[in-house]
Parts: sequence; structure tokens; C-alpha cells
Amino acid sequence: MAPPRKTTRSSFRVLKGNDIKAVAEYIKSKDCRNIIVMASVSTSAGIPDFRSPKTGLYANLARLNLPYPEAVFEINFFRQNPVPFYTLAQELYPGKYRPTLTHSFIRLLASKRLLQTCFTQNIDTLERRAGVPDHKIIEAHGSFASQRCIDCHASYDGLKMKENILNKDIAFCEKCRGLVKPDIVFFGESLPDKFIHAIPSVKMADLLLIIGTSLTVHPFASLAGLAEPLCPRVLINLEKVGDLGHRPDDVLLLGKCDEVVKDLCRELGWEEELMNLWAETEMKEEVETINAVPKAPATFRVLKGNDIKAVAEYMKSKDCRNVIVMVIAPSVYYSICSIK
Repeated sequence: MAPPRKTTRSSFRVLKGNDIKAVAEYIKSKDCRNIIVMASVSTSAGIPDFRSPKTGLYANLARLNLPYPEAVFEINFFRQNPVPFYTLAQELYPGKYRPTLTHSFIRLLASKRLLQTCFTQNIDTLERRAGVPDHKIIEAHGSFASQRCIDCHASYDGLKMKENILNKDIAFCEKCRGLVKPDIVFFGESLPDKFIHAIPSVKMADLLLIIGTSLTVHPFASLAGLAEPLCPRVLINLEKVGDLGHRPDDVLLLGKCDEVVKDLCRELGWEEELMNLWAETEMKEEVETINAVPKAPATFRVLKGNDIKAVAEYMKSKDCRNVIVMVIAPSVYYSICSIK
């Protein structure tokens, strides 16, 4: 008699299907509490991407007389000649583009306390402009949200930087006279510590949404493979990318991101909320500084109060699944007291 067949983890299913209805049903379930989003969704806002033939940024840099297109984002080239970057930065600078429907969807997930983290490849800060809380955003390649000296790393005023870029005037550090640039990661620079430290958190996801990215640039592209085997992965994109589709709970929702997101919200019963949030992003005369962080929705509270009763109530709720404890060892505490 043949031994019973051993059940492997890969034979388990989390979703009831591989379509948009199954995804919506899972998002509404109590099992889906931590959603991680991997996004690169700004092209529908009118911002060109980097690598698309004929329409990408690299394809339209001939007028800058660069030795090769990528030089505009190389730190050593920038040290020698910062003018091409400042010229390009004027076109990319935040304030000219409206967040997309997909950006508002990410904010909606945050307002419903479902968003654990939004990993983004974009440098345009549209997630912030859409109202996604700053602490939920991990910018893998940095962004225009802050700026500093490339030598002494002193921060530089956001309003001054905006004036410099819009006037194509090179910014110099007020402390050491070194060159100043936005905190965008150039070739030859290390990725942000915040991104590196957040990578392991992908394993905590109950659902991974991969939206509008080609998954060709590493290490960002490798995040999709870090999700646990039982974590559903949903690709929202024009075409299939990476290894998405190989796992039982992989779902491919192919099409324009904004249209697919709207369909998903319709299945969730969130369409009206989505459209209301997107209406808030309508372009208005800019009165904020580039470093200002948009306020989270007024209803965005986790605790019902600021006392021990509220803490206990939250710990007993289904929303509290991961508790991190920070303990100072007695010996460390003694050392600190001794120093004082």
C-alpha cells in the first residue's frame, strides 16, 4: 500500500480564486491586516519614466550634451558638472503633476489601517501629495522631499532649493560650499538606510500589491520574492513581469493601473471613497514648502484614547498582530546613569 501523499505548503490556497473578486474578498477578510505595496505608478500623471524607448527621460537627454544618458544621475559626473541635472530637475520638480487614482488608492488603504508599507521607486513625492502618511512611505531611490550637501551632508532649506532648481541656479552648502542636490540616489551612492532596514518587513505582509513596475531594477525588484509562500501576490500592470504567476495565490490583473484599481475598489465597495480622495488632489496654487508633509485624514487614529485602557483594548483587537518590545537592560541603564 502506497504511503499517504505528503502535503506541502504550496498545496494550500489563501485566495478562493485568481481574479479581482477573490482579491477583494480577501482584502475584506480578517486575515488581511497588513498590505505592502510596491509601486511605480507616476507615468499616468504625465511624468516620463526613465527607460521607455523614445518617450523615457534617457531618450530625451540629447540636448544636454551628455557623454551618455545615465551620466545625469552619476555622482562623479555631478561633481564635475551639475548643470545637466539642475536642468532636468526643473522638469521633474514636484508641484507640476497631480497624483494619480492609484496614489489615492494607496492613501485609502492607509486610512483603513490596512497599509503596512508603500515601497516606491518614484522620486516625485506624489505619494505624499496624495496624503499617504510619511511613515508609511519607503522611497527606494530617495526623492525630492529633502536635500543636503554631497560633502558634509548638512541639510539645505527646501524653499531655497526650490528657488535654485526653478531658476537653474546651482545650490551650494552654506557651511562648506559643497554642491547640494536633492536626496535622490545617484549611481555611485548607497541606497537609503530606511529602505535597507525595511526590506525584511516584506515577510510580514498578508498581501503584496505590485503596481506599475517592471521589476527590472534591483534590489527593489527582489522584494516580490521575499513574500512568504502563503502571502498572495497581486500584480496590477500592463503586462506580466518577473516571476509573478508562478505561485498558486499569484493574481495577474493586467491593464492600466488606474482602471484596475477603480475596478478593485468597486468590488470592495470603496469606489466613492476613492473618487472623493482623488478629488482632494486636484491641483491648486501651491502654498506649501517642498518639505511639508501632508496631514493624514482627520479620522486616521489607531487608539481610542491615550491611556492604559485604550492600549489594552487595542492589544486585544484583531488589528494588533505584531508587537515590538524595546527593553533597556539593567547594566545599560546603570551605565547611562553613571555617565550622568
